[in-house]
Amino acid sequence: MADRRSKLSVRLRSALPTPRRNPFALGYLAVLLGTTLFARFGDPVVVERLQGYSSSDAHNLLSHPVGSLLLSGIWVAGPVWMPYFWAFAVTVAPLERRVGGLRAAGAFAAGHVLATLLSQAVVLAAVAAGRQDGAALDGLDIGVSYGVLASLGALAGLLTLPGRLCALAAAGGLIGHQFLDETDLVTGVGHPAALLVGVALWPWLRRTGGRGPGLARRPQRRLEPSEA
Repeated sequence: MADRRSKLSVRLRSALPTPRRNPFALGYLAVLLGTTLFARFGDPVVVERLQGYSSSDAHNLLSHPVGSLLLSGIWVAGPVWMPYFWAFAVTVAPLERRVGGLRAAGAFAAGHVLATLLSQAVVLAAVAAGRQDGAALDGLDIGVSYGVLASLGALAGLLTLPGRLCALAAAGGLIGHQFLDETDLVTGVGHPAALLVGVALWPWLRRTGGRGPGLARRPQRRLEPSEA
């Protein structure tokens, strides 16, 4: 019993994000904490102006695409930061431990950018077809949910089959709940798109062998006959 508890304790500690193993995840969370505190305690006029400029809505994407795509990902959608800590802890952090910070950041960014572009293209098409009001082109679109879902989709491809099925089922349940809850068009398109982006990255991430730089095995030197 004591041995089992010891092994469980070791596994739990190894699953916790640390600065050495998760510089990307923890660094990103620090940025989100800073912007969340600023949004809560800063001048409301300044906050509204900055978030409006950061929004990756259709108008901003046409006027300053790079800036809006980058800045929209440094805010959380809402006043509470802690849920994003847990979201990063179960998606971005374990992905980073397996493939390294650069590849984890790439998967996160791919989900954020591609899902944003696709969802806003759908909004443009809906407005052009008269199915959405023109105000939808200026709807505030900030947050990191696309990157988190892409990270979850990418992580699923590095897990064993039971873990993969659980991860995809959890993501599918979340997306399905949002559809039943009559979510907005942007989120309704962007969330499943972000998950699929993560799934599409499986071949690229699997080529790393599912090991981050800190987990790679060091090759052993072959002994010469004289040294044996």
